[in-house]
Amino acid sequence: MYSGIALPEKSFSQICTGSFGDPVVNIDFGRGKSNFGPSLGSATNYQYVSSFNPGDGSYTIVKKIGGGAWFETVNHTPNDPDGYMMMINASYQPGVFYETAITTDLCPNTTYEFAAWVTNLLTYSGNKPNLTFSILTLDDQLLGTYKTGDIPESPVSTWKQYGFLFRTSNSTKVKIRIANNGPGGDGNDLALDDITFRACGPKITPLTDNVSQTEKTICEGNGVVLSATVEGSPTLQYQWQKMVGGQWADLNGENAIQLNLTAGSLPAGDFQYRLMAAEATNFSSPACRTTSQPITIHVKPKPKPVVVAEQTVCEGNTIQLDVTGADGPYTWTGPNNFSSTEKSPVIANAALDRAGDYQVTTTMGTCTASAKIKVNMLPVPIPVVETPAPICEGASVVLHATGGIQYKWAPATGLSATDVADPVASPAQTTLYTVTVSNGGCEKQASVNVEVYQKITVSAGRNRVIIEGQTVTLEGQVSGDHFKYLWSPADFLDDPAKLNPVATPVHDVTYTLTAWSENGCPGDAQQVAIHVLKKLVIPNTITPNGDGINDIWTIAALDTYPAATVYVFNRYGGKVYSGKGDGKGWDGKYNGEYVPVGVYYYVIDLHDGQKIRSGSLTVLR
Repeated sequence: MYSGIALPEKSFSQICTGSFGDPVVNIDFGRGKSNFGPSLGSATNYQYVSSFNPGDGSYTIVKKIGGGAWFETVNHTPNDPDGYMMMINASYQPGVFYETAITTDLCPNTTYEFAAWVTNLLTYSGNKPNLTFSILTLDDQLLGTYKTGDIPESPVSTWKQYGFLFRTSNSTKVKIRIANNGPGGDGNDLALDDITFRACGPKITPLTDNVSQTEKTICEGNGVVLSATVEGSPTLQYQWQKMVGGQWADLNGENAIQLNLTAGSLPAGDFQYRLMAAEATNFSSPACRTTSQPITIHVKPKPKPVVVAEQTVCEGNTIQLDVTGADGPYTWTGPNNFSSTEKSPVIANAALDRAGDYQVTTTMGTCTASAKIKVNMLPVPIPVVETPAPICEGASVVLHATGGIQYKWAPATGLSATDVADPVASPAQTTLYTVTVSNGGCEKQASVNVEVYQKITVSAGRNRVIIEGQTVTLEGQVSGDHFKYLWSPADFLDDPAKLNPVATPVHDVTYTLTAWSENGCPGDAQQVAIHVLKKLVIPNTITPNGDGINDIWTIAALDTYPAATVYVFNRYGGKVYSGKGDGKGWDGKYNGEYVPVGVYYYVIDLHDGQKIRSGSLTVLR
């Protein structure tokens, strides 16, 4: 047994030369979870059975047929796996096996198409189904009839649609009658499904942008005009519909023969539209309307290039273009015949004539979109800074900058302000200042060096003490910029123009080291005192005999050491004399008596930091 399914076929006694409406009658025998549907009751005089094998003169309502002498067959209703069909095993005697009144009111004096789908279930050659379809008024006035003739077996299970046109009278109620013209017994087994009525009205030819076509592809953001040519009464009324969620829905207010889908009204996707027509008196009845073929509009997405709206670039800097939100290819155009196919083109060292609008165009399939960016070019300021004369440490100078409307100085050290064109500079040392000059959009820097002459400072060194006849090197130091110096007085100095001259004073003296600037900056001076101690002359012999010659042991210059102490000891360590730096000498007596002749010893402490002097003293007579 072959269980394949062939493509459906159609067989009609007449052809509607106009356009059809939606089915207003659709008998598909229902659907359900069970394998068998309910009985048709009085609609047939055949016996109902809930069986996959109804006998002659019986029928069943079933989802699927198959096995033995019958093809494996499912119900005809598209996309309805739970749908039922009527399976008929014809009676031995020909006759009507199905008759039912249509509950839907049809339009009077209107042409309709009757159609039904039939399949011969037999897998071998036997008696052929041969049907007569009739449409009658409820009082049995015949409105139309059609005979199928013998319906032959097929190599595979094949559904075939049979139909014809009929025209209603003034009555709006009709009934269907189906008779089997052949005998049952060996064969004459069939299935019936999807009985429909459709109004046949004026011919409606859909147009898309004034072209006879039922399908068009446009780009997102574009528009399209739908219309139709209608071969019918000038009094027809119209209504445009759109497919929404698998159902046709009226578009409010769209009752003209033309539908303008304005630019941007459709997002990306597929959309279907159709035009309904009927006489105004019957338009409210769905059974009276006819429709055009659906018009399918494919809206392809457009690329959505995104660029910044505007950028400002300083002369000589880089223009960086970029686009996001769209894949390539890219086409950039701009001022001075600029063009590029890069996603992010770069224009280095841009001149002022690069200002203007830059446009990028991107393509997605056959759809293109563009975006623009405005590039403003600003000239770079030309800063001018005056170089000031050098200043002395502690002094100030006014800096002068021009060329812009905004200024920023750095470093801030020593400046009265950093955001003015003419700040007062008082740096403590030579400083390089940089000013950033701006014209409100672009900026450029310039530098100026403020040279500072360092303050002159003098150190004459520490005060010194020497003994008469000694020399001392003065410890002079001078710091600062561009200075000269001199020692005064020049007395006892080997060279007063030397920083460290050698002094050989014979008495106390105060020297002054004076330094002055060659650039007119303040100078400095400092003094150092040299204390010259007299040299002691210590006799080693006295002759205290009263002859007036060498009778007194006198130490020359001792009186210049008023704090000094003098002691004389005999050879046994006994002190025979003590004196001070008062210039008086020893007369050789101890306790009023002359000391014996001999060798004595002295100790002299000047108490001025010098070492203690000691030695021997011989007393003679």
